[in-house]
Amino acid sequence: MDTLVKQDPAAPDGFFESEAAGLRWLAEATATGGARVAAVIAVSPGRIELERIRPARATPEAARAFGAALARTHGAGADAFGAPPRGWDGPGFIGRRPQLYARESSWGGFYARERVRPFLDLAEEAGSVTAAEARGIREACERVASGAFDDDEAPARIHGDLWNGNLLWDDAGGVLIDPAAHGGHRETDLAMLALFGAPHLGEIVAGYESVHPLRAGWRDRIPVHQLHPLAVHAAGYGRGYGVELAAAARAVLALPGV
Repeated sequence: MDTLVKQDPAAPDGFFESEAAGLRWLAEATATGGARVAAVIAVSPGRIELERIRPARATPEAARAFGAALARTHGAGADAFGAPPRGWDGPGFIGRRPQLYARESSWGGFYARERVRPFLDLAEEAGSVTAAEARGIREACERVASGAFDDDEAPARIHGDLWNGNLLWDDAGGVLIDPAAHGGHRETDLAMLALFGAPHLGEIVAGYESVHPLRAGWRDRIPVHQLHPLAVHAAGYGRGYGVELAAAARAVLALPGV
């Protein structure tokens, strides 16, 4: 097997170990039809060795098969909303930024508190959102935290950072890399794929729904689940993402509850 080594002696404590824990946790579902995951060969402080994925073009058929597999990965479940990969008690990250885990019975409070607000604070400090925009975003967070978008679904085993760059394609189909894995809401991964333009997204969704149909109104709720990635990007990549974040917050405030 060809491998790829990523290393950084200055990486935060637990950085690569957290990545390995997430990959292995997601990979537990592969044997029962879940999404393929880049195999972890070895991990140590400052270094991780992974299976190398040989790139190929995504096809509609591969996208549909990936969507079905992602639904099965989500269905493998998690211990709680915000829970880390089972057996991992170290730090969590999205990219290189730390983010906290939690163990909650409802999704909205966890999501607003640990996935949106910390990055909103950073985005405001960076000047990516105005004070007026930040007030509107915090109001949207309060609505999410109130449980307005909670439902009766169990915590899903989600990738947590499923933008297009973390979904690779080879001759056998889609492969997950570089997760921020935790117990979350299954609509979150699909919303991030929509935000950053996954190829053949309609086929991915069709494959997903062939295994586990999505709750009515899920497309309207996409802005709820995009608050997190937009806040992360506004914290580090400038005003354009802050504008998008504020627009998503306005959309959230206009939505009916579940």
